[in-house]
Amino acid sequence: MPKNKNNIFLIGPMGSGKTSVAKKLSAKLGKQFVDTDVKISNKTGVDINYIFDVEGEIGFRKREEATLKECILENNIVLSTGGGIVLSTKNRLLLKKHGVVVYLETSIESQEARTSFSKNRPLLKNTEHKKTLQELMLTRGPLYEEIADITINTDNKSLEEVATEASSKINEH
Repeated sequence: MPKNKNNIFLIGPMGSGKTSVAKKLSAKLGKQFVDTDVKISNKTGVDINYIFDVEGEIGFRKREEATLKECILENNIVLSTGGGIVLSTKNRLLLKKHGVVVYLETSIESQEARTSFSKNRPLLKNTEHKKTLQELMLTRGPLYEEIADITINTDNKSLEEVATEASSKINEH
């Protein structure tokens, strides 16, 4: 089955701007915006922090995988994913096969600045943020790179600039 180029999947670390860029990009491309975390919250009736607290990361990742399986069946979407979605081999295969994968690459410094005031980052609760972000990137960075069709560095760029660059590269792809 050939790759579905109508679907755009944004991957990258927390604080890379996946959700905000996906909203702008979906408007530019005339596609529907979808966010895996929002779908999970809507389905469960609780926020992601609560799921992490009650079910742990393993429980959340199971929900994330099930949600991704639903999302790839849709057509003509721009999907914002959670930063850890790439940890699952199944998820990486699904993303790679069912859409154009755009990796929003972001420095640790930018991530730290963008996430420092957020209360909705369960993996940053009660941690030294910079150290945690570095550890996450050691594991996840190579996985993002492995499945990316397009890589865009978001450092020192506005959301509009990133969305415009993504749109241009997607149209070339």
